[in-house]
Amino acid sequence: MHPALLAERLVKRYGDFTAVDGVELAVHPGEIVGLLGPNGAGKTTTLRMLAGILSPTGGRVAIGGVDLAARPLEAKQRIGFLSGDTQLYQRLTPREVLRYFGRLYGMKEAALSRRIDALVADLEMDAFASRPCGTLSTGQKQRANIARAFLHEPEVLILDEPTTALDIISGRFIVESIRRERAAGKAVLFSTHIMGEAEYLCDRIALLHEGRLADTGALPELLERTGTTNLTDAFLHHVARSRPREARDAPERGGAPPPAGEAP
Repeated sequence: MHPALLAERLVKRYGDFTAVDGVELAVHPGEIVGLLGPNGAGKTTTLRMLAGILSPTGGRVAIGGVDLAARPLEAKQRIGFLSGDTQLYQRLTPREVLRYFGRLYGMKEAALSRRIDALVADLEMDAFASRPCGTLSTGQKQRANIARAFLHEPEVLILDEPTTALDIISGRFIVESIRRERAAGKAVLFSTHIMGEAEYLCDRIALLHEGRLADTGALPELLERTGTTNLTDAFLHHVARSRPREARDAPERGGAPPPAGEAP
């Protein structure tokens, strides 16, 4: 059986700067894999290549066995993508946003209406689903964004720091929504800075540092290999062993590295 998501020797270069260097990942149905690393590690660049938003310099991505470069529309239909700063149409309500995206995905109207009603109920959006998105709180907007990513029932979810800037209650709500998707057989790849969140959610963890995978495995395996007792120390163990690169502080979100001689 094909992994639901497969990355092979993924590379992204900006001129002489290599933001992602030979990343290999596989995520299977019913599995959550966490991509962890500090700012500038290459997490967002990696996730955007996997979602087809950025084109890799080298390597290959397959979604459900479909090559993303060769058949991009077919592959992208299998993906639900969300980032911590994904924006909503401010004048539309969450229900209107969901209907708009459902039509873009070619969902039939009756099935789309049922799906929207189910998501509004599951994500407890009844109180604000008919209010303009511009009036919603950060947590309410992120629930609407989660609903948008889940709407077409994709087999792969790629979530870039989905709990960023959320309070404890809203963040916990999003985390439990992700767990339900795993229970439904979805493959989930998500990034986070919150080590406790990763320990709670993930079946496997990939530690990314300076564009390279430092280690991958279930939490007990990572701790055993590093001789540590928690995920934070395991990651710091790998950071301490690596040699710094000259341009480590280049922007992660698709930009070029700072000009030579400029302070980061």
